[in-house]
Amino acid sequence: EVQLAESGGGLVQPGESLRLSCAASGFTFSVWGMKWLRQAPGKGLEWVSGIDSGGSSKYYTDSVKGRFTISRDNAKNTLYLQLNSLKIEDTAMYYCSRTSSPFLRDTAFAYRGQGTQVTVSS
Repeated sequence: EVQLAESGGGLVQPGESLRLSCAASGFTFSVWGMKWLRQAPGKGLEWVSGIDSGGSSKYYTDSVKGRFTISRDNAKNTLYLQLNSLKIEDTAMYYCSRTSSPFLRDTAFAYRGQGTQVTVSS
């Protein structure tokens, strides 16, 4: 059974940082591209970042470029998202997801975790 378990969310002030983690199990993590998605209250699902299976190719939506960093540790079956210089508009539920195709820059996914809440508020 595929399982994706996010952690690391929380309540922070603008300008602060968080590191999200996603522990994966039930599949061969090292051969799949992964994505981070988010959904703000009252809005649709948004693609945030994608990374290929080896970790060499990384992609970001324009609004987080230069602030967020995606990475993975295939030995630990874990996906990460470092969130720096957080803004109020980054407030959302953040989901870790496994891709359903080689494309890493959309909201499509084969599996998704339960999410971790990130709230940025002054």
